[in-house]
Parts: sequence; structure tokens; C-alpha cells
Amino acid sequence: MQLQDSGVQYSRWDSSHDEVSMASVPSTQKASSWEGLSRKLCSGKLGIAMKVLGGLALFWAIFTLGYVTGYFVHKCK
Repeated sequence: MQLQDSGVQYSRWDSSHDEVSMASVPSTQKASSWEGLSRKLCSGKLGIAMKVLGGLALFWAIFTLGYVTGYFVHKCK
């Protein structure tokens, strides 16, 4: 099976050998600038700091949601 749009080809020879090959698709200038920004923000020391800050923000968002939900569920009438 070969997908024309994505450039991904999947071949199955038998149950023990699966092959996936990907062809590179030429990217536009806009895509390459997003790639550079993504590479800058997601790798190295800055990437680690972004992941830590993202994890802390997610933790506090879930904690706050749980606190508010628990308040209304267990509120005495």
C-alpha cells in the first residue's frame, strides 16, 4: 500500500518482516522556520527548562481542577 500524499510506503512481506520507508517531501520556508523554532525550544538546556515549566503548569492546572471539583462535590448543604 502506498500513500501518494504523504510519501510513506508500507510493505508487509510476511508476519515477521514489516517495512516502512519514508520519502522526504520538500518543505516551504514557513515550515522550516517552524522546524527551527521547534528545534530551539525542544532541545538542549532551553528544551529541558520548557519541559519542566510545562510539567509544572500541567500539574497545577490538574491540581486546581481537582480542588475545585472536590470542593463542589463534597460541599455540605
